[in-house]
Amino acid sequence: MINPNTKTDYTQNEFSASIKELQIGKLLRKANITKNCGVPAFEVFQFLLLLVFQGKNLFRFLNSKHKDQAVSKNTYYRFLNDTSFNWTKFLLLLAAKVTGIFSTLTRPERVKVLVLDDSVVRRSRSKAVELLARVYDHAEHRYQKGFTLLTLGWSDGYSFLPVAFNMLSSAKKSNRYQEITDKIDHRSNGYKARKESILSKPEAAVRLVRRALAAGIQADYVLMDTWFTTEPMIRSVLETGLDVIGMVKQLKQRYIYNGRPYDLPGLRKSVDFSGARNTFGSLNVTTRSGIPVKIVFVRNRNKKSECLYLLSTDCSLSDEEIVRIYGNRWSIECFFKASKSFLKLGTEFQSRSYDAMVSHTTIVFTRYIILEWMRRNRNDEKTYGELFFMLCDDIQDMDLVSALQSLMALFMEQFGALSADITTYVKSKVTDWIKSQASFIQAMFGNVCWES
Repeated sequence: MINPNTKTDYTQNEFSASIKELQIGKLLRKANITKNCGVPAFEVFQFLLLLVFQGKNLFRFLNSKHKDQAVSKNTYYRFLNDTSFNWTKFLLLLAAKVTGIFSTLTRPERVKVLVLDDSVVRRSRSKAVELLARVYDHAEHRYQKGFTLLTLGWSDGYSFLPVAFNMLSSAKKSNRYQEITDKIDHRSNGYKARKESILSKPEAAVRLVRRALAAGIQADYVLMDTWFTTEPMIRSVLETGLDVIGMVKQLKQRYIYNGRPYDLPGLRKSVDFSGARNTFGSLNVTTRSGIPVKIVFVRNRNKKSECLYLLSTDCSLSDEEIVRIYGNRWSIECFFKASKSFLKLGTEFQSRSYDAMVSHTTIVFTRYIILEWMRRNRNDEKTYGELFFMLCDDIQDMDLVSALQSLMALFMEQFGALSADITTYVKSKVTDWIKSQASFIQAMFGNVCWES
């Protein structure tokens, strides 16, 4: 009797097929992730990659009825703790390959972005973990024991891929509970990763951007939240050849407008905030060091009496385009949520070694990239050969456009069943609603007309 495959078996089979399709074994060898004897490194890596679908961590799996499918525990932990493996290079090679393929599925003029953000990986009960530090959690507004996972991602508005990261300890020695172990070769990749973990966050972030570009990952803008969007950081990113779009916090910084310095509340007085619009307008200004930027004033939907400030170094973009592009930054927040909740980021392995944390994080990021690859393969319309690239429609940034138009068409069809008084009243309310929306929504309903 042939037993049908379970859902877990199907997922693992599909995952294994994608691993072969992306030639991950070849990428591992290029990053020096190899073994001279024993179980091949590719087999160990594949086992750890698929472990999350077993619903158990490594310890529980090795003590379960499926333990005959694995080798000894020491084999896996030696693999995770190896200082010669270049996990940074492996992740960049994989991300560059996948982003290059994704770019061929869309038009060349489609905007592609790099997204910078960080998240705290907690180790609350740990004491002897290498480079363990006291780090500030911006989400909970208090200090935590653990690491700051600084992440650089890539997005084309439809897919998000993590391309590089730095498991930051703390640049201040007083905030570090543990230091770098003395038993490590200073020439190894592991030692280099440790030295980079004690860099300042802005310096480490710029290094990630430079490495991504050097690996061949193409992007037009770098998206940042309020913590990163500072004048020194903007200047450093501009030196890489990319423009910046970020949200600006209301601090003491000044911008030159009409020859005079203003803070953000002062600039706000030059913009008309009347009406029910979501984007109130913009001003072209320069920073104190002379960087020309465009600041867009957007309604804060959580507190409508306030507004948000979006900064763009590309002053040729329209206000609506700046808001639309910056909306892609939310994809990295979804990535952090999915990685921690479903892919066991920071919880799958418990080790005191810094190398194990780097290798584990790379494995989690690889899972996410492969899952995104599988999603695109499953959802993108396909045909044979070059016909796909010649005939398929480009992926839309927002399905909201077609959804609203379909809803309006259905709404207009139902007018015949209403009385004349109700019809007149509803038409006037719909017209008022269209006038109150952003310009791109008004353009969608430009062909709406009421028959007399």
